[in-house]
Amino acid sequence: MKKNFLKFLLLLLVSLSFSCAKNEKPAKAGMPSGTNVIKYAKGLAISHYEGFSIVKVTNPWPKANKDYTYILYKKNTVIPDSLKQFTSVQVPIKSVVVTSTTHIPSLDMLGVENSLVGFPNLGYISSEKIRTRIEARQIKELGSNQSLNTEVLIGLSPDVIVGYGIDNNNPTLDNLQRAGLKVLLNGDWNEQTPLGKAEWIKFFGTLYDKDAEAEKLFSAIEKEYNTTMAMVKKVKTKPTVLAGAVYENQWYLPEGNSWGAQFIAQAGGDYLWEDSKGTGSLSLPFEVVFEKAKNARFWIGPGQFTSLKEMADANANYKAFDAYKNKTIYSFSSKKGKTGGIIFYELAPNRPDLVLKDMVKILHPELLQDYKLYFFEQLQ
Repeated sequence: MKKNFLKFLLLLLVSLSFSCAKNEKPAKAGMPSGTNVIKYAKGLAISHYEGFSIVKVTNPWPKANKDYTYILYKKNTVIPDSLKQFTSVQVPIKSVVVTSTTHIPSLDMLGVENSLVGFPNLGYISSEKIRTRIEARQIKELGSNQSLNTEVLIGLSPDVIVGYGIDNNNPTLDNLQRAGLKVLLNGDWNEQTPLGKAEWIKFFGTLYDKDAEAEKLFSAIEKEYNTTMAMVKKVKTKPTVLAGAVYENQWYLPEGNSWGAQFIAQAGGDYLWEDSKGTGSLSLPFEVVFEKAKNARFWIGPGQFTSLKEMADANANYKAFDAYKNKTIYSFSSKKGKTGGIIFYELAPNRPDLVLKDMVKILHPELLQDYKLYFFEQLQ
C-alpha cells in the first residue's frame, strides 16, 4: 500500500508539474429543480430540490467502479424514502475536517475557513488565514491521510469529513464511518480539465448552503479563463515546450491529455509530447527526451528545482538543453507558504485562470504586458 501511495504522489506531482463537459446544462434562474448545476466536472453532479440537494460523486479515483450519493438537506426537511439509503448531512455544516490541501482554497474563498477543525499534515497548508488558526491551536493535527488519527477525529466529531481515495481501499475512512462519522469523498484531484477541477468549489458551496456564492466565484474564474484563451487565438507562432525532470533515472513528464499539457496547449505552446495519449505521466529515458527536446524554447515545471545551479548539481546533463543555456526555465516550486508548502499544489486547481495567465505571460508576454507571474518564476 505504501509503495502504491508513493507512486500516486509521484504521478500527481508530475501531472501538476507539467506534468467535456457533461450533457446536462447548468441550472439558471427559473430552471426546474433537479437540474444538474455542474458544467465541466466529470466526476461530480449536484441537483437542487426544495429543501435538499443530491450530490453524486462518480469518479473519485482512476477507474473507480462505484459511485457515491450524498443527500444534503436543510433543517426540518423531510427526505424522500427513496433517498434514505444514502449518507445524509444537514446543511449548512458548522465544522469540517478536510484531507487534501486542494480542499483548502474552497474554504478560504467561501469565507468558511473557521469551520476547519482538523487536517492531516498541517505543515503542508499555505493559506495565511488558516495558518493563523493553526498557530492559535484551533486546528488539530491528524497524522497522514492513509492513517488518520481516529481517536482525535472521533473526539472532534466534525459534521463532515471530506476525504479522497487513490483506490478502493481506505480502511481508515471505513472505520470512521462505522464509528458514526459522516465521510464524503471528494474527487477533485482526479478531474482532467482545468475548469473541471475548479468547479468542485460547488461541492463545498452546497455543504455550507452557499451555492449562490460558489456559483459566482466559479463563474468569475470561468470568465477570466475563457477570456484569456480567446486572447491566445491571435498568436501566429507556438514556441516549443519541454516539461518535467529526471527522477530515479527516468524522465517523468505529462502525457498529452493531462491537466498540465492542456494548459500549455491553451496558452499557445507547442508541447513536444502533446500527441501522446493519456492523462497521467510518461516515463522516458534521458536520451529519448534529450534527442527530442534539446532545442525546446521553454522548459516549464522542472520538478522541485528552484535555481539553475540546483538543477546542474543534480544532473549536469541539464546544461546541454537550449532552455537551460537561454535561461528560459520556469518553475512554481520557489513560491512557498510559511511552513514550506508549495502554494501551487494548494491553490492552482482552484485557480486555473491564474495558471493559464502565467503560461501565456511566459509563452506570449506581449499578450499580457502588465500581468505579473503569480505561481511561476524564471529560474536564475
